[in-house]
Amino acid sequence: MRPTTPAQSKIPYEVAVEPMDGLVTGLGGVAVISRAFRGMQLPGLFDANLADLRVIAKGFPQGQLGETVCTALLLGADCVADIDQLAGDLAVEKMLGYKPPRARRVRDWLERFHDEEAVDEARAQAQQLGLKAFIPEPTAGLRGLQRVLGASAREAAKRLACGTPRVATVDLDATITESEKRAAQWTYEGTRGYQPVVAVWAEAGVVVAAEYRDGNVPAAMAPLTCAKLAFSELPAGCERLGFRGDSACDEGKLLAWLDDEKREGGPAGRIGYAISARMCPELKAASVAVAETSWRTFGHDADGTLRQWADLDYVPGLASEHRSARPRRYVGLRFLKPQGELFNDGADRKHFAVVTNRSEVGAKVIEWHREKAGTIEHTHDELKNALAAGAPPSQKFGANAAWFALNAIAYNMAAALRAAVPAPELADARLKRLRFHLFTVGARLTRFSRKITLRFAATRAWIAQLLRLFDAFPCRVQPTG
Repeated sequence: MRPTTPAQSKIPYEVAVEPMDGLVTGLGGVAVISRAFRGMQLPGLFDANLADLRVIAKGFPQGQLGETVCTALLLGADCVADIDQLAGDLAVEKMLGYKPPRARRVRDWLERFHDEEAVDEARAQAQQLGLKAFIPEPTAGLRGLQRVLGASAREAAKRLACGTPRVATVDLDATITESEKRAAQWTYEGTRGYQPVVAVWAEAGVVVAAEYRDGNVPAAMAPLTCAKLAFSELPAGCERLGFRGDSACDEGKLLAWLDDEKREGGPAGRIGYAISARMCPELKAASVAVAETSWRTFGHDADGTLRQWADLDYVPGLASEHRSARPRRYVGLRFLKPQGELFNDGADRKHFAVVTNRSEVGAKVIEWHREKAGTIEHTHDELKNALAAGAPPSQKFGANAAWFALNAIAYNMAAALRAAVPAPELADARLKRLRFHLFTVGARLTRFSRKITLRFAATRAWIAQLLRLFDAFPCRVQPTG
């Protein structure tokens, strides 16, 4: 008798030269992404807010260009060139209802967001002031894309189980995206790239604003601009507002704006904030001068290092401060090693501080501030690694800024799907896992009696879950064409 060949020692099939008959695709997830894009009203938002962009003859509407890019990004596209994978799939064309634009057309579209004169003007102004770094004024197209981003954040927030949160905490931070492009500038880390600023609505888990910047622009340079954008995109029904940032946000104009309850270009009322303070020599001295009995332990690390807090007797003397400005509270944070153990620099303690207008016990202020790391850093990672925000497509600043904003919109779409999906185990899934469960599916389109039907290569349970998900993204269904 012939011995049985082990299963993994052979391939039990032969590949046919001819493709399958009919409209069959391995990109069945396009249907899921397209439903979310249209259910969130994004086609109309793209068309309305980007109407000023020049449209060439036989061009694509803005909504179709935006849908194509966001679909490709959520499916796993790593660069603009990957968009051609959609353009060559007839089933994808039928699911979308139009032939997707090719990568070359998308590149042309992205470059319409660029204005070389605006970049030259910003560079000239910086040179007159003796500055090496500058931030160009956003073009009309980029301002329109920001409005779409804000709307996508609000749409995603609506789909949370509890509805739109009544509390809105804005977490602001910059991130470095490395790039070898000639136009890329040197960053403080010694690499070439860009350093965009991102603002996240923590309670909703969405990006509300993004400001693209060259790599040599310090994170502390004009953080107020992105902060204003972020608060302007929050829904009007929010009852309590907050702001968290790292030491780059310890900047006079931003702090003054947060303190002013009649602030210009922002919501009226109180914004509670906690920001990492810059440890200047005077602040460090105030922290060291705190009596040992005043430090209060509120936690410890696995190695026994104590976390302690104390209110600091410190009032900064800044030339930019008005005489009527209220003194700000500085909460000191001290890490204290167990006896006989030292940090790498040979010291047994490290001092940090948080500037805040909150009145709670200092430990609560510090813990609330530290929660920022679980929102903004996670978002940076997803944008750059799970999506393609870290792969700028052009030498032109405006094109790269538009690409980054489109990645942020795709991120918000993923947040909306995560919030609406019936499966509890996907409620906090990273994008790669969400992609595997929702988008990695085969599909086939059939037509009978002038009716088009989409069938998934999936279980009945998966399809039932998908139909429940679709209920969160209402759309007119007309199965003919």
